[in-house]
Amino acid sequence: MSARGFALFDTPIGTCAIAWSSRGIAGLQLPEPTPTATRARVKRRWPGVVEAASVPAGVQRALDRVQALLAGGNTDLADIPLDLEAAPEFHRRVYEVARTIQPGRTMTYGEIARHLGAPHESREVGQALGKNPVAIIVPCHRVLGADGKMGGFSANGGVSTKRRMLEIEGAPEVGAGPLFAAR
Repeated sequence: MSARGFALFDTPIGTCAIAWSSRGIAGLQLPEPTPTATRARVKRRWPGVVEAASVPAGVQRALDRVQALLAGGNTDLADIPLDLEAAPEFHRRVYEVARTIQPGRTMTYGEIARHLGAPHESREVGQALGKNPVAIIVPCHRVLGADGKMGGFSANGGVSTKRRMLEIEGAPEVGAGPLFAAR
Protein backbone atom coordinates (compact mmCIF):
# COMPACT_ATOMS: atom_id res chain seq x y z
CA MET A 1 0.00 0.00 0.00
CA SER A 2 1.14 3.51 -0.58
CA ALA A 3 0.40 4.97 2.84
CA ARG A 4 1.99 8.34 3.38
CA GLY A 5 0.68 9.34 6.81
CA PHE A 6 -0.62 7.68 9.94
CA ALA A 7 -1.99 8.52 13.36
CA LEU A 8 -2.64 6.57 16.54
CA PHE A 9 -6.06 6.76 18.18
CA ASP A 10 -7.66 5.28 21.27
CA THR A 11 -10.61 2.89 21.19
CA PRO A 12 -12.37 0.62 23.71
CA ILE A 13 -10.20 -2.27 22.47
CA GLY A 14 -6.91 -0.37 22.70
CA THR A 15 -4.76 2.06 20.73
CA CYS A 16 -5.27 1.57 16.99
CA ALA A 17 -3.60 3.32 14.06
CA ILE A 18 -4.98 4.57 10.78
CA ALA A 19 -2.82 5.07 7.68
CA TRP A 20 -3.79 6.96 4.54
CA SER A 21 -2.75 7.93 1.06
CA SER A 22 -4.12 10.52 -1.33
CA ARG A 23 -6.65 7.89 -2.54
CA GLY A 24 -8.11 6.90 0.83
CA ILE A 25 -7.50 4.82 3.92
CA ALA A 26 -4.62 2.44 3.19
CA GLY A 27 -4.41 0.72 6.56
CA LEU A 28 -5.99 0.25 9.93
CA GLN A 29 -3.83 -1.39 12.54
CA LEU A 30 -5.60 -3.08 15.43
CA PRO A 31 -4.00 -2.62 18.86
CA GLU A 32 -0.74 -4.22 19.82
CA PRO A 33 0.03 -4.64 23.55
CA THR A 34 1.20 -0.99 23.82
CA PRO A 35 0.84 2.18 21.74
CA THR A 36 4.60 2.03 21.09
CA ALA A 37 4.20 -1.50 19.68
CA THR A 38 1.25 -0.36 17.53
CA ARG A 39 3.37 2.50 16.14
CA ALA A 40 6.27 0.14 15.42
CA ARG A 41 3.95 -2.33 13.68
CA VAL A 42 2.61 0.44 11.41
CA LYS A 43 6.15 1.47 10.46
CA ARG A 44 7.01 -2.16 9.59
CA ARG A 45 3.85 -2.64 7.52
CA TRP A 46 4.16 0.65 5.63
CA PRO A 47 7.85 1.59 5.38
CA GLY A 48 8.41 5.29 4.98
CA VAL A 49 5.03 6.29 6.42
CA VAL A 50 5.17 9.41 8.59
CA GLU A 51 3.25 9.94 11.82
CA ALA A 52 1.15 13.07 11.40
CA ALA A 53 0.53 15.70 14.06
CA SER A 54 -2.92 16.24 12.56
CA VAL A 55 -4.99 14.24 10.13
CA PRO A 56 -6.85 15.33 7.00
CA ALA A 57 -10.58 15.97 7.49
CA GLY A 58 -11.64 12.85 5.56
CA VAL A 59 -9.32 10.66 7.61
CA GLN A 60 -10.65 12.23 10.82
CA ARG A 61 -14.23 11.41 9.75
CA ALA A 62 -13.21 7.79 9.13
CA LEU A 63 -11.36 7.63 12.45
CA ASP A 64 -14.38 9.09 14.30
CA ARG A 65 -16.68 6.49 12.74
CA VAL A 66 -14.36 3.61 13.67
CA GLN A 67 -14.28 4.91 17.25
CA ALA A 68 -18.09 5.17 17.28
CA LEU A 69 -18.45 1.60 16.04
CA LEU A 70 -16.03 0.28 18.66
CA ALA A 71 -17.90 2.24 21.35
CA GLY A 72 -21.01 0.20 20.55
CA GLY A 73 -22.57 2.34 17.86
CA ASN A 74 -24.37 0.82 14.89
CA THR A 75 -22.03 2.60 12.48
CA ASP A 76 -21.70 1.42 8.88
CA LEU A 77 -18.20 2.00 7.47
CA ALA A 78 -18.87 0.69 3.94
CA ASP A 79 -18.59 4.09 2.25
CA ILE A 80 -15.17 5.06 3.63
CA PRO A 81 -12.81 5.50 0.65
CA LEU A 82 -10.00 2.94 0.65
CA ASP A 83 -6.67 2.64 -1.12
CA LEU A 84 -6.40 -1.09 -1.86
CA GLU A 85 -4.51 -0.66 -5.13
CA ALA A 86 -1.66 -2.96 -4.09
CA ALA A 87 -3.95 -5.80 -2.98
CA PRO A 88 -4.46 -8.70 -5.42
CA GLU A 89 -7.73 -8.60 -7.37
CA PHE A 90 -9.20 -11.64 -5.59
CA HIS A 91 -8.50 -10.02 -2.21
CA ARG A 92 -10.17 -6.78 -3.32
CA ARG A 93 -13.24 -8.77 -4.40
CA VAL A 94 -13.34 -10.54 -1.02
CA TYR A 95 -13.05 -7.18 0.76
CA GLU A 96 -15.93 -5.75 -1.30
CA VAL A 97 -18.22 -8.58 -0.19
CA ALA A 98 -17.06 -8.36 3.43
CA ARG A 99 -17.85 -4.63 3.45
CA THR A 100 -21.52 -5.47 2.85
CA ILE A 101 -21.77 -7.24 6.24
CA GLN A 102 -23.61 -4.89 8.56
CA PRO A 103 -22.57 -4.34 12.21
CA GLY A 104 -23.98 -7.08 14.43
CA ARG A 105 -24.23 -9.52 11.52
CA THR A 106 -21.90 -12.22 10.26
CA MET A 107 -21.20 -14.30 7.15
CA THR A 108 -19.17 -17.44 6.67
CA TYR A 109 -16.06 -17.83 4.56
CA GLY A 110 -18.10 -20.14 2.31
CA GLU A 111 -20.89 -17.59 1.87
CA ILE A 112 -18.35 -15.03 0.68
CA ALA A 113 -16.85 -17.60 -1.70
CA ARG A 114 -20.32 -18.30 -3.12
CA HIS A 115 -20.97 -14.56 -3.56
CA LEU A 116 -17.77 -14.45 -5.61
CA GLY A 117 -18.87 -17.37 -7.78
CA ALA A 118 -16.06 -19.50 -6.34
CA PRO A 119 -17.91 -21.82 -3.92
CA HIS A 120 -14.90 -24.08 -3.29
CA GLU A 121 -12.53 -21.27 -2.36
CA SER A 122 -13.52 -20.58 1.24
CA ARG A 123 -9.93 -21.25 2.36
CA GLU A 124 -8.68 -18.62 -0.12
CA VAL A 125 -11.29 -16.20 1.26
CA GLY A 126 -9.84 -16.80 4.73
CA GLN A 127 -6.32 -16.19 3.45
CA ALA A 128 -7.39 -12.92 1.82
CA LEU A 129 -9.07 -11.77 5.04
CA GLY A 130 -5.95 -12.72 7.00
CA LYS A 131 -4.07 -10.13 4.92
CA ASN A 132 -6.75 -7.46 5.24
CA PRO A 133 -4.87 -4.14 5.57
CA VAL A 134 -7.93 -2.22 6.79
CA ALA A 135 -9.42 -4.34 9.57
CA ILE A 136 -12.69 -3.01 10.97
CA ILE A 137 -13.37 -0.96 7.81
CA VAL A 138 -13.24 -4.25 5.90
CA PRO A 139 -14.91 -6.14 8.75
CA CYS A 140 -13.05 -9.44 8.64
CA HIS A 141 -14.03 -9.96 12.28
CA ARG A 142 -17.60 -10.55 11.04
CA VAL A 143 -16.62 -13.66 9.07
CA LEU A 144 -17.03 -17.03 10.79
CA GLY A 145 -16.37 -20.66 9.96
CA ALA A 146 -19.14 -22.78 8.45
CA ASP A 147 -19.71 -24.49 11.79
CA GLY A 148 -20.33 -21.17 13.57
CA LYS A 149 -16.94 -21.15 15.23
CA MET A 150 -14.93 -17.98 15.39
CA GLY A 151 -12.28 -19.26 12.99
CA GLY A 152 -8.96 -17.46 12.98
CA PHE A 153 -8.05 -13.84 13.49
CA SER A 154 -4.61 -12.46 12.74
CA ALA A 155 -4.74 -9.42 15.03
CA ASN A 156 -3.04 -9.25 18.42
CA GLY A 157 -5.22 -11.23 20.81
CA GLY A 158 -6.45 -13.50 18.02
CA VAL A 159 -9.92 -14.95 18.42
CA SER A 160 -10.43 -13.15 21.75
CA THR A 161 -10.14 -9.80 19.93
CA LYS A 162 -12.53 -11.00 17.22
CA ARG A 163 -15.04 -12.15 19.84
CA ARG A 164 -14.75 -8.82 21.71
CA MET A 165 -15.43 -6.84 18.54
CA LEU A 166 -18.49 -8.97 17.77
CA GLU A 167 -19.71 -8.54 21.36
CA ILE A 168 -19.40 -4.76 21.03
CA GLU A 169 -21.50 -4.93 17.85
CA GLY A 170 -24.11 -7.17 19.49
CA ALA A 171 -23.72 -10.07 17.05
CA PRO A 172 -25.96 -12.97 18.15
CA GLU A 173 -23.39 -15.48 16.87
CA VAL A 174 -20.81 -14.36 19.41
CA GLY A 175 -21.75 -17.25 21.66
CA ALA A 176 -21.50 -19.80 18.86
CA GLY A 177 -18.75 -22.33 19.27
CA PRO A 178 -16.16 -22.64 21.98
CA LEU A 179 -13.46 -20.05 22.47
CA PHE A 180 -10.89 -22.83 22.72
CA ALA A 181 -11.14 -26.06 20.75
CA ALA A 182 -11.65 -29.17 22.86
CA ARG A 183 -8.79 -31.65 22.85
